[in-house]
Amino acid sequence: MPASKPDTTTTETPAHETPRFMNVRQVARYLQINDKKVYALVNEGRIPATRLTGKWLFPRDLVDQWLLESSHGGLLTDRLVIAGSDDPLLHRAVTLMAAELQGRALVSYAAIGTQPGLEVLARRRADVCALHWGPESESLQRHPALLRQYVQHKDWILVRLFRREQGLIMAPGLWTSDSRMEQLFTTGIRWASRQEGAGSQRFLRELIAEHRLDPADRRITARAYSERDAAAAIATGQADVAPGVRAAAGEFGLEFLPIGWEAFDLAMSRGVYFRTLFRDLIDVLRGPECQRLAQVFGGYDLAGSGEIAWTA
Repeated sequence: MPASKPDTTTTETPAHETPRFMNVRQVARYLQINDKKVYALVNEGRIPATRLTGKWLFPRDLVDQWLLESSHGGLLTDRLVIAGSDDPLLHRAVTLMAAELQGRALVSYAAIGTQPGLEVLARRRADVCALHWGPESESLQRHPALLRQYVQHKDWILVRLFRREQGLIMAPGLWTSDSRMEQLFTTGIRWASRQEGAGSQRFLRELIAEHRLDPADRRITARAYSERDAAAAIATGQADVAPGVRAAAGEFGLEFLPIGWEAFDLAMSRGVYFRTLFRDLIDVLRGPECQRLAQVFGGYDLAGSGEIAWTA
């Protein structure tokens, strides 16, 4: 019998090659919707998109991630893990969200400091990192510089949460109109020290350098790992003074020596910015209860909350 010819047929059909960056018509076909609906999603800020030379482009990878995360029961729709710097108002916003969700989703906040927060963000152990690193006037240089230390920064963005007042949290009666900064560095004054990598620790170092003081002159009697931890150490009599924000002093009924304003930002991947839970968090911060708490605590400026401050 003559040898049979090899079977060259295949049951697989080559997949249609979708461009990495799609235009409006291509993304409409990709999502099986019309062009008008695509523009509506863009205007609502719900779909990942970028405007280049007057045209909208849609990164295919981010659109895929957005589809997974926004679908009912999809990938990570029920989780938002925040790490990094501590803030009383952000803590209350997360608590309000958790109460509203009632077990339908997990929103958690681990206040471990700016640099440790970026480490867990880089390892994908957290979705968002809260950070602050110096005065507001330098935040647009300092904060991106922190992010550029990680290879993942090309996929990260910075979202401005608010401005807040930074200074020294103090026990009542410690500071008077005649007091001087040098007096806080005497043996009779007890300090609560912050951990390395915390934004408040960086702030204190700059304050010490500005006044030409010796950090070794401080008498450290407590170790604090967050803004509220530092305020609690003073409120419970373990220390007399600590670096921190006005809101933490206000929450614990302590005195506050203002030094300056800083930017409090959130670092995250672009996909997280479009996650429903993150948008809900911004809505809570803009809501009446958080606005009221910001007034009660003091030292907040919430103008521009939720706006993108930087992108790679």
